[in-house]
Amino acid sequence: MASLPLQGLTVVAIEQAVAAPFTTSRLADAGARVIKIERPEGDFARGYDDVAQGQSSYFVWLNRGKDSVTLDLASAEGKAELTRLLDGADVLVQNLKRGALAKLGFPFDRLKRDWPRLITCSITGYGEDGPMADRKAYDLLIQAESGLCSITGGPTEPARVGISLVDIATGATAHAAILEALIARGVTGRGANISVSMFDVMADWLTVPLLNHEGGKTPKRIGMAHPSIAPYGVFTTKDGQPILISVQSDREWRNLAALFLGQPELGSDPQFATNVARVQNRDRTDAIVGAGFARMDHDQAVAALLAADVALASVSDMARLAAHPHLRRITVETPNGPVSYPAPGAVFVGETRAYGPVPALMSKELTA
Repeated sequence: MASLPLQGLTVVAIEQAVAAPFTTSRLADAGARVIKIERPEGDFARGYDDVAQGQSSYFVWLNRGKDSVTLDLASAEGKAELTRLLDGADVLVQNLKRGALAKLGFPFDRLKRDWPRLITCSITGYGEDGPMADRKAYDLLIQAESGLCSITGGPTEPARVGISLVDIATGATAHAAILEALIARGVTGRGANISVSMFDVMADWLTVPLLNHEGGKTPKRIGMAHPSIAPYGVFTTKDGQPILISVQSDREWRNLAALFLGQPELGSDPQFATNVARVQNRDRTDAIVGAGFARMDHDQAVAALLAADVALASVSDMARLAAHPHLRRITVETPNGPVSYPAPGAVFVGETRAYGPVPALMSKELTA
């Protein structure tokens, strides 16, 4: 097997929960040695649930391929061991409370002075300064504070996104930033100090709805419809099956009108010919499309939509995902036995990657 791109790099991770472990799991997948420092009682994500062979699904997903060591960083012995680990590290990832690392004796100026090639990545809720910098921040709290919940759900009330979206987005952002810093270090020889705020990441992702609000078109919660494209939503066939369609262009609308609805004149009708007009007349647009679906059963509707080259999807659930023909899986070893779950999204053509085991909670020191 060919060597992995980050082989030979060492990452020290003072981490727990989801965002930072997501970052370091991807570094481990790419060949880095990730040394996960846990509190004596362990990463609290170990206790989130027990569905993966009696273990936490979060922990099993995000900690494959890592070494684990428990340290009491408030003790002299723990600080000495962290110093020893940093002496051999390329990257430090940490999501302690803001200022906690400095209180332990490892402020950023010391990290830069003593380990000038070290890339430090700190994940926080609200950044290193500002009026809310000291607040605790978890995924759903940031979903709410950023305004994401206000545009999620149906008309009656806001809702959370059904996965830890903020944590995952933050972890992916940190991963990309670390890779950038590694490339830069290869040129300059210098490390970097990266700060990634969960709030900043989500605000960035909310740029489009924010600009719509500031442009006088505040987004409304409309369930599985799209706020600025029509028709884009769920329609029900005559046998009661929901199908989601997405018409992304006026050309696609003309195809839908002619080949699916059997009403080609709608393609040039000024009330429906452009997306702006269809959004303005969303209720009428959806009613016309809904009537077309109501005339067909599921299989007929899918065949007609494909013939019209209209994008569609089933409204699936976890049972359908588990049996989906496009679901790729990996199997990782865990202390309680193998667990199979979805593979990472990136496929490196011509390579077959192996994924390391999930570590048990260990109290012994690691060897160099």
